[in-house]
This record gives sequence, structure tokens and C-alpha cells, in this order.
Amino acid sequence: MKQTIPVYDICSLSMGKDQQDLLIERLNHYLLNNYNKAMHQHGHSFFHLVLFTKGSGTHTLDFTKFNVQPWQIYFMIPGQVHNWNFSQDTDGYVIHFSETFFRSFLVQHDYLERFPFFSGNSKDQVLMIPLTERDEVKALFEKLLTEVEIDMIRVVMLQLFLLIERTSVKEKKKAVPQQKLLVLRNFQQLINKHYRTIKLPKEYAELLYITPNHLNALCQDLLGKTAGELIRERILLEAKRMLTNADLTITQIAYELNFQDNSYFNRFFRKNVGITPDDFRKSLNN
Repeated sequence: MKQTIPVYDICSLSMGKDQQDLLIERLNHYLLNNYNKAMHQHGHSFFHLVLFTKGSGTHTLDFTKFNVQPWQIYFMIPGQVHNWNFSQDTDGYVIHFSETFFRSFLVQHDYLERFPFFSGNSKDQVLMIPLTERDEVKALFEKLLTEVEIDMIRVVMLQLFLLIERTSVKEKKKAVPQQKLLVLRNFQQLINKHYRTIKLPKEYAELLYITPNHLNALCQDLLGKTAGELIRERILLEAKRMLTNADLTITQIAYELNFQDNSYFNRFFRKNVGITPDDFRKSLNN
């Protein structure tokens, strides 16, 4: 199957620099070299965050469009897709870091998952920095631009994440037992791995060694969604990503997503999105 959209690694965006795990730049300089890539739908194999300090425009994250404004900060995790459309005076800071960048540094390898803006849910990944915190946030980015010691960079980045969580995340997470979070993360990882072939909550529950009712109650409690909704959302997201590739027919996409036939896929898509796959593709072109 042809790849739906381009997926970039850090090296492909660092303009010849030997950077595999980390890239920190001023946004205007980064855009001079990468704007043509950024304006088209693409994905990343790394974590990506941008702070805007001036400029305007739009950016679309997993098919949700946001208006760009100064002191907005945006996060993206590996596997998501997005594209940008900026005014010429846009500036700020951009950071890329690999999935392994913190692995040897943190005892808890899943530490970043505690932050809502690294959830992969687009509505939690775009935040406004409060006026009272802007100088401190800017100072941390400036320090990251000049710091050369890798461990110090890691410390400053974690300080930045904690500051943003404390000051910019509106909905504070309730205390949840680690066991519940572990089961939810395992479920989400299984969905990402098997969404093409496993579509029923009871099949995932078997893989997790819990009952379907337990799985459904856990998802409702932590996310306010049923297990079935999480599975459908992942299938729909991949369908939308595939629809960005004009070389793939609707029939091919239905086949890749393991639907029985093209008409079944069309009904599924229309029921959950409100329009047919073909109309969704036309809306992207518009």
C-alpha cells in the first residue's frame, strides 16, 4: 500500500544537522527551511511542540482546525498528522524530541503520559499561556536555545512541562489509581496495534484479562467514553488519514481497514462523521 502522508523524522527537518533525538529552534528560522513541508498534511515520528509569540494563521491537528494566536502553545505526539498555514510574521519557538530522549533519564518511562497535552487528544493539546506566566515560559525557551548540556536541557524541558500543566491546563486531572491508568494505557496501545483487525470491546477485554463490563466502566470513568467509542475513533482517524492520499480509492481504504465491503465502510463513516468518505475527501481539497 502507498503511504498515506509523509512522515518525517528529526533528521529530515534539521537541514543537514546530525540531530536524531533533539531539535530546538526559533520558529521563524525553522519555517524558512521547512514551510513547504509544514503547509501540507504530514506526520512526525517524534514529539513536537511550538510556542507562538507573534503571527496568525491556522493549523490543523488530526483534522481539527485551530486559529493561531500569540502565546498559544501546541503539542503533538508521534503518529499524529497536521499541517500549518501561517502569516509571514509568525515567530516563536519549536522543539522536537524523540520517544527515547527521556527514556534513560526518567525512572518512570511513561512519565510524559501524565501530562494531558501529551494525550494524543487534539482538544487537550492546544493551550494559551496566561499573561502572568509568559515571561517565565519565554525565559525557559531562551535557556533551551543556549544550553548545551543534554541533561540540563531535559531538566529545563520538564520544568517547562510542569509549569504549563500548572498554569494553562484548565481541567485538573482527578487522582486515579495507577492500576486503572495502566489498564487504560494498555487498552489504547492494543487499539493502536490491532484496530484494523479487532473491532469489538469484548475481544480487547480478553487480551487484557478483564471483563467487557469492567473495560467499559473504566473508559467511562476516566475518559467519559465507552470502549467501543475509543475503537471507532481510532478507525475513523486512520480512515481520514488515508483519505488524504488521492491515490487510494475508497474501496482500497475499506479493504485496508478490514471492512467487509465498500458499502459497509461508507455507512460506518457516514454514521460517525456525518458525511461520506468521498465528501470528506472533497472537503479536504476545498
